[in-house]
Amino acid sequence: MSNPEICILGAGFAALTAVRELRKHAPDARITLIAPRPEFIYLPSLIWIPTGLRRGDDLRIALQPFFARHAVNYVQARVTAVLEGGRRVVTDAGEYSNDALIVASGGRFIKKLPGIEHAITLCEGITAAERIRERILAMDQGRIALGFGGNPAEPSAMRGGPMFELLFGLERWLRRQKRRDRIDLTFFNAAAEPGKRLGERAVKSLLAEMGRRRIDTHLGHKPLGFSETGVDTDGGHINADLILFMPGLTGPDWLAASELPVSPGGFVKADVHCAAEGLERVFVAGDAGSYPGPDWLPKQAHMADLQARAAARNLLATLGGKPPTETPKPELICIVDSYDTGMLVYRSPRRSFMLPSSRAMHWSKRYFEAHYLKGIR
Repeated sequence: MSNPEICILGAGFAALTAVRELRKHAPDARITLIAPRPEFIYLPSLIWIPTGLRRGDDLRIALQPFFARHAVNYVQARVTAVLEGGRRVVTDAGEYSNDALIVASGGRFIKKLPGIEHAITLCEGITAAERIRERILAMDQGRIALGFGGNPAEPSAMRGGPMFELLFGLERWLRRQKRRDRIDLTFFNAAAEPGKRLGERAVKSLLAEMGRRRIDTHLGHKPLGFSETGVDTDGGHINADLILFMPGLTGPDWLAASELPVSPGGFVKADVHCAAEGLERVFVAGDAGSYPGPDWLPKQAHMADLQARAAARNLLATLGGKPPTETPKPELICIVDSYDTGMLVYRSPRRSFMLPSSRAMHWSKRYFEAHYLKGIR
């Protein structure tokens, strides 16, 4: 198919990686990208806003120059449905047809627990991270409760790593400020051993670190709701002056009005090639999708990039009349940062290891941030 019309939904990690991969291999393709705002937020570094290591503007990148370099037609709109087997995208600014589609619009947090408005969710964006900083700076004493949840219908749809980083980063920062003796920290989770996707050794190390830092834990008890006084669980109440909670993930809300395959957890159901099951030339990458693979498959930026590269290559193959052959490597790479040190965790189907916390890992994380953002700017 000559000069195909390719549509990409989203402006996050998976979407921008898909743009670069498509443009590299199909310089004449017409690419339309639909997203609510022409900006990219580097979500992994939100953990550093509450402690002042980053400001919001450090992580917000205007995408107009990126779109111009890659000859992308940007449409500022919100998707409301995808119909006709993926060939028609309906938005609040009109309808757009395509020859091939990549859904990279990300997921959304499940906000069903009673009183969820009393908790702040870090990964909702820069505004949430800045609110956390403001609240903690205003605290003279008290307790901060931190935790994360999951999606009961899709156990892998959780984002626990940033909460471990926020927990350890805040603890270290409060000690630096000589406020730690007046502000207590409690980590809560429904699992007795939270973070098992990182591997058994990593979980034991994280829990041991909490003990070493005198961080209270409330584990193995399901959160039931939140209030102005703290967190209610099936194991009791946690008094808290500030609640930081990362709910489980589900897919975009417009899936309910669309003609795309949906997984039990509410995501676009994909096969091993990141293709939407049962549809032609419709692919998914990043948090919007549900993928076959190990139960620890992460919802993280690195995995989104791997899925986007595979999706883009397979899309071009199908446009050329060939079957898809690319499969993204299931891989978890995470530096669990602690304000000025970091612990590397790696996991793949063949091996799993971790490196002890060091300043070198913290600076490696900061270097990678700069390198990644340079490629987008």
